[in-house]
Amino acid sequence: MPILEAARVAGVSKSTGWLIRDQASGMPPRVVDRTSPDRGRYLSSDEREDIAGYLAAGLGPTDIGRLMNRSASTISRESRREGAVGPSGYYRAGPAHRDAQEMAKRPKQSKIVRCPELAAQVQARLKKKHSPEQISARLKVDFPDDDRMRISYEAIYQSIYVLGRGGLTRELGKCLRTGRTIRHQHRHPDQRRARNEMISISERPAEVQDRAVPGHWEGDLVIGAYGRSAIGTLVERTTRLTMLLYLPVDHSALTVQQAIKKQVADLPHFLKKSLTWDQGVEMSNHLQIAHENDLQVYFCDPHSPWQRGTNENTNGLLRQYFPKGTNLSLHSPDDLAAAAAELNDRPRKILGWRTPTEAFQQLLSAGPIGLGVATTD
Repeated sequence: MPILEAARVAGVSKSTGWLIRDQASGMPPRVVDRTSPDRGRYLSSDEREDIAGYLAAGLGPTDIGRLMNRSASTISRESRREGAVGPSGYYRAGPAHRDAQEMAKRPKQSKIVRCPELAAQVQARLKKKHSPEQISARLKVDFPDDDRMRISYEAIYQSIYVLGRGGLTRELGKCLRTGRTIRHQHRHPDQRRARNEMISISERPAEVQDRAVPGHWEGDLVIGAYGRSAIGTLVERTTRLTMLLYLPVDHSALTVQQAIKKQVADLPHFLKKSLTWDQGVEMSNHLQIAHENDLQVYFCDPHSPWQRGTNENTNGLLRQYFPKGTNLSLHSPDDLAAAAAELNDRPRKILGWRTPTEAFQQLLSAGPIGLGVATTD
């Protein structure tokens, strides 16, 4: 969830939500339930009793795994579990289960805390500006026969960023290429599919590019301090008319969807043809936006803001009213309306020194027939 939404669900203030996020270094908590009697993934006490019986009967890991619907490697590891094999050399279910429960207890010290030699190596290499992945791989080369000197690069990251899992100070994060002291997570590709069925700007009709037909809009967000607040912008390409979206709580996909619907609700049908946006997560609900407003949504190519040049220019003008580094959630709907009205009342050279308001009112007066726009009626 976005931080503000998570804070609301948890019943804490926005400032408390951000404080918790910063204390966690941007990392989500790992929740592992090892108390449930039906864990599925983990062997139960009864299953260990069955393994002991099968092993005593002379069955191998492959046969036992097939009988128990478990992996043969799981059975093999279990049969060699430390403390599970008694003096007689036979597997014992009771000690094996107690050993498994002891190993499952959390929290547990990380390997880098338990092994000072490993911590010293990692710290020294971080100070040499080696990346965690380089350190993890190089330790295998430099210490090929020492299993203590093995650590994954993810464990190094967590030792730097996550309080309580450490062994390394967060200041060592400044030795990384990014220099961050708070981790920015990367979304899994499956999570990026929320904007599925995107239509590229390359498929946008030619009439949009030459601005001959009105009703095509460009949209974006003006972001406030620390990315915690935003104002949405919609600009009509032909008249340069600007409308602002009020986003008081957050700029999540649902909030942006509802704000767009409210803003364009009173527009006549012939002035709602398309909307071009960048590939921000706030447009994850683009299919719903297109359906609710009968408005085709197109997406710019990544890192190509110039493809929304009209909107980018407008956002620059809006910074006179909403400066960078300020909290944009403090502005009321009346503040946004006043800023939009003043901006739309500026004469534009591209419009023959008419104002966007005058040009837009002319469109409304002419209607679809007066403009030669085909209708579906």
